[in-house]
Amino acid sequence: MELRPYQWEVILPALEGKNIIIWLPTGAGKTRAAAFVAKRHLETVDRGKVVVLVNRVHLVNQHAEEFRRMLDKHWTVTTLSGDMGSRAGFGLMARSHDLLICTAELLQLALNSSEEDEHVELREFSLIVVDECHHTHKDTVYNTILSRYLEQKLKKEEPLPQVLGLTASPGTGGATKLQGAIDHILQLCANLDTCHIMSPKNCYSQLLMHNPKPCKQYDLCQRRAQDPFGDLLKKLMNQIHQQLEMPDLKQQFGTQMYEQQVVQLCKDAAEAGLQEQRVYALHLRRYNDALFIHDTVRARDALDMLQDFYDRERTTKTQMVRAESWLLKLFDDHKNLLGQLAAWGPENPKLEMLERILLKQFGSPGHTRGIIFTRTRQTASSLLLWLQQQPCLQTVGIKPQMLIGAGNTSQSTHMTQKDQQEVIQEFRDGILSLLVATSVAEEGLDIAQCNVVVRYGLLTNEISMVQARGRARAGQSVYSFLATEGSREMKRELTNEALEVLMEKAVAAVQKMDPDEFKAKIRDLQQASLLKRAARAAHRETQQGQFLPEQVQLLCINCMVAVGYGSDLRKVEGTHHVNVNPNFSVYYTTSQNPVVINKVFKDWRPGGTIRCSNCGEVWGFQMIYKSVTLPVLKIRSMLLETPRGKIQAKKWSRVPFSIPVFDILQDCTQSLSELSLD
Repeated sequence: MELRPYQWEVILPALEGKNIIIWLPTGAGKTRAAAFVAKRHLETVDRGKVVVLVNRVHLVNQHAEEFRRMLDKHWTVTTLSGDMGSRAGFGLMARSHDLLICTAELLQLALNSSEEDEHVELREFSLIVVDECHHTHKDTVYNTILSRYLEQKLKKEEPLPQVLGLTASPGTGGATKLQGAIDHILQLCANLDTCHIMSPKNCYSQLLMHNPKPCKQYDLCQRRAQDPFGDLLKKLMNQIHQQLEMPDLKQQFGTQMYEQQVVQLCKDAAEAGLQEQRVYALHLRRYNDALFIHDTVRARDALDMLQDFYDRERTTKTQMVRAESWLLKLFDDHKNLLGQLAAWGPENPKLEMLERILLKQFGSPGHTRGIIFTRTRQTASSLLLWLQQQPCLQTVGIKPQMLIGAGNTSQSTHMTQKDQQEVIQEFRDGILSLLVATSVAEEGLDIAQCNVVVRYGLLTNEISMVQARGRARAGQSVYSFLATEGSREMKRELTNEALEVLMEKAVAAVQKMDPDEFKAKIRDLQQASLLKRAARAAHRETQQGQFLPEQVQLLCINCMVAVGYGSDLRKVEGTHHVNVNPNFSVYYTTSQNPVVINKVFKDWRPGGTIRCSNCGEVWGFQMIYKSVTLPVLKIRSMLLETPRGKIQAKKWSRVPFSIPVFDILQDCTQSLSELSLD
């Protein structure tokens, strides 16, 4: 567990108790350096206590291995993540161990908890390690936690923990000019209250020797010469536009910009009470998704997605407006022709190029291990299916699997956190040789033997580019960017390369700043940030005080039937919004099978899906909370009828009335007998 000279160079201020950001490339040993700082901290600080914050569940166990090796059983280490099931309270776990590794969300919940065994204060920790600290900005959970730290600092509350940030990619914050990038780096330093951003200077050549960059190649293909399947999808979208009886949306079909316009159209239509226009917009989004899948994978995958969507519409909707019936007929009238075009149309040039790359890399001598990065869970699933169906890829020993997010909001497939851990371990052990992954694998995934990374037609920023490239850890690795020649994705990747250079110049400029000037800038930025946060909090409070809860009616987003009032709602654990009115049960039906939520919660478990009993729209799910069954509502399933008109809110935190915290005794005393009990 000896440190390399460049690791010693970057941790020296942290060993003196100073707040710093360590900026090292992926694979250069940031976690080991942080583990050494934690060890020295525990050895030298009286009653020291360390918390390591991560932003991905799979990183909890990965980091635990590194920290346990460094601490060598002299110190007690524990891990906490959302999939651990029954456990002692966060506060009890933190107070009974020397070092705690957890997801940032769990620490944030503990800071806000009123339960003694759950609650902690920041001052109970003497060192906070923030992994992937470039996420400490705006309203991220990292920045919410660190803003609490800054409030205590400016109030001169003692003691404050030491802060150690780790990143391979500070980014430019969207800036394209040097001064803007410098301002972004300074803001990051201010958010983390750091006095230095450390990277090797004296030992830079040694860093390059131990951490060579993979060989980058642009693998570009031509567009399909003919695209009858895509042309038919666009023709159907044009017919839907004609039914909308409004000017065409300006953006090109099959793009993210078009998707954003359709989402906005859907929201505007809901608030205006234009039910049919909202339905048309929803279906246009599905066709746009199909175009994206067709461009990325195969026509048959796009058709399967559309078929699944219309099958669900047909089986779940108990009442249809005229637009829905027309849209179902439109698809039914053309699905056979779409099927024929999908079966006999030209191959996707991107897949042909991907096959060539994989055959070359996996057909070479040695043990190849690779990751293909793609944008969505749906395309990851479709790519995996394609890989499994290519005989020539099986001959070179490719053993593929998916690695995608654990959330349950998407209609496409998802993985449990346990599934994620198993896939990562099998990839690490060599049982699997190729992962098809979404951004969940971009940050922190440490597989030393991984030597091929393919970014498959991705339109992302410079941070994602740097992080994905860093997954290729083995010597003589290959990093392929695969895209269509002249595409937006290709242009963005070239921009990302320029932004990476800009980021490096910005960090160097900040490192060379006069210490007094740097300190003054940081102080000013911190004060400005807290003023902005206070102003936003005051604005939210004003916004939430616009109406009394009983003045706001809840409508089904699909059929617009009135189903309750804002006064019926309560918050559980700060994030789940339940309706406590026992009469609410007449407005929904419940499925028999529990929904899959890929976490285990301490005080509750999920029940069935709940749907509008009038139209079949999904509203959310049942929560079995301390033996009481409560309906949890998704904000996007409800339209709010206020005294000033209808509103479709993006988050419950932005509704124009206050929602009190759920109190099981107060809210359920009169209705326990009427609510179903587990």
